[in-house]
Amino acid sequence: MFAAYAARIDRDHPLTGLELGERPAPERRPGWTTVNVKAASLNHHDLWSLRGVGLSEDKLPMILGCDAAGVDEDGNEVVLHSVIGQTGHGVGPDEPRSILTERYQGTFAEQVTVPTWNLLPKPKELSFEEAACLPTAWLTAYRMLFTNAGVRPGDSVLVQGAGGGVATAAIVLGKAAGLRVFATSRDEAKRKRALELGAVEALESGARLPQRVDAVIETVGAATWSHSVKSLRPGGTIVISGATSGDRPSHAELTRVFFLELKIVGSTMGSKDELEDLLSFCAATGVRPVIDEVLPLDRAREGFERLEAGDQFGKIVLTTD
Repeated sequence: MFAAYAARIDRDHPLTGLELGERPAPERRPGWTTVNVKAASLNHHDLWSLRGVGLSEDKLPMILGCDAAGVDEDGNEVVLHSVIGQTGHGVGPDEPRSILTERYQGTFAEQVTVPTWNLLPKPKELSFEEAACLPTAWLTAYRMLFTNAGVRPGDSVLVQGAGGGVATAAIVLGKAAGLRVFATSRDEAKRKRALELGAVEALESGARLPQRVDAVIETVGAATWSHSVKSLRPGGTIVISGATSGDRPSHAELTRVFFLELKIVGSTMGSKDELEDLLSFCAATGVRPVIDEVLPLDRAREGFERLEAGDQFGKIVLTTD
């Protein structure tokens, strides 16, 4: 079957390890189900995998891709929950949880196999392309906002780095949930797009906000960390799920953290129950993932190049049809 996969690891030039070509179809295994992939979406996790983060040399070649929607062996339209081993279903009892492509072949292929427990029905209201955007970036944003930040309608939130998958999802979900959403970006076009999606104000990165916020959704890391801390009200919360600009800020702002009793919460992915809730939320409210571009699987390299350059706003989706 045709697939996009990591053939080599290169920390400095990740795309040199990306190959497109034939790979073996999934083998049957007890407790697992093979899905015919209709659509799969790119995440920064895929770039990090090509750099060797979470993916070791002994696992190569590894088909990339965590997110997908497709049709199972019985003809059911399904969405994949890509955290494997979360409850032991389909894996050994002592196996730690992992994101799909850290241990198992991924979704950028015509077929993928996952534990049957990891499949959820696709709501009829969502297209395959829309549903394929939800299991990583949108689930991450959902958990960051509603589980780990604990915000309520009427609260204020700062979303750093508008344009990325998680940040875009946080703007849309926050608006739909009645939050007052502020966003930042270095790019004027991305700030304009953030306003169109529901942000009450979109500012240059590092700009002073008109008010201090209840929570910050942080995925950028070192470049925005100091601004995130300074933007919080006393007792506020930063939820961090990534550090695309690096994980070593020049100013940790520790004095401000303890003096204002700020909370810093790490967040990774989300649970199957949260993904089910997110799917229902989108189906019921009309909220839809923001899709930047849809490409056929054989043009996956273009999608990776766009993601690496940071040119996208929203999700890049690959289709097998």
